[in-house]
Amino acid sequence: MVFRPAIPLTGVAGSNFLQRTLDRQLATFSNSPAVANDREYFQNAFSEPISVDDFIADRRLLRISLTAFGLVGEENKGGFVRRALESQVDPDDNFLRRINNPDYVRFAEEINPQDGLITLSPEQIQSIIQGFERESFEVAVGDVDTNLRLDLNYRTEISRLAGDGASDEAIAFRLLGSVPIRTVLEGALGLPTEFSQLDVERQAADLEERIKTTFGVSSLSQLSEPDKIDQVTRRFLAIQAAQQGPNFSTPGFSALSLFTGVGEIASQNLFLSRFT
Repeated sequence: MVFRPAIPLTGVAGSNFLQRTLDRQLATFSNSPAVANDREYFQNAFSEPISVDDFIADRRLLRISLTAFGLVGEENKGGFVRRALESQVDPDDNFLRRINNPDYVRFAEEINPQDGLITLSPEQIQSIIQGFERESFEVAVGDVDTNLRLDLNYRTEISRLAGDGASDEAIAFRLLGSVPIRTVLEGALGLPTEFSQLDVERQAADLEERIKTTFGVSSLSQLSEPDKIDQVTRRFLAIQAAQQGPNFSTPGFSALSLFTGVGEIASQNLFLSRFT
């Protein structure tokens, strides 16, 4: 049976529920047969060094590895993946810098082939597996509620992108390079669709200014602080809820559902009770 996360509510209320039950739901998901099989496959594959050619040719292995770094669905871009790995080992190759995708940078740095071979330590294998399980769980959450998947991803990734002491300009470009993070920030800031059509330098400067003004920070590194993470995600979810109209977490929705035929909340309670 395919694992389906328990998410009885949407918006901020749904996020609060998911945060309270996250550890238990993630553990249940990680022990599901499909995830356990992928975990075993990855461990066996990297029990010894493998060639880059074999790695690229193995779509299952590529899927697990790329998913661990937030690159879900990229396993069919074998040539692009190879190019990223080549750029990692060649100091004169600026391919990774040009694509401005922090997830691909992390992936290439961790896989880091040497002389055509990929060798991972037990610690690296475990770290990649944990990333795979977390990212796969977020995908499952997205199958139920896309906004809550974005909420989870933002909470996981923003500290890595903003919390290392880099300059505001560097952080702004990183934020633009991560599609999920960018989506949350654009939504929370109410940026129009035309924003993405601006020159990238202009986008970075405008994003930096709007973040500082809206969230009261003097440095973009402050986005990694827990209270700012909550402020950004709550604002994002609230704006999305307002745009999408009434839902399960809207006051009075249960009464409204009597007239619309949507009242199924009670039928979910038995299933959800083990997570509360």
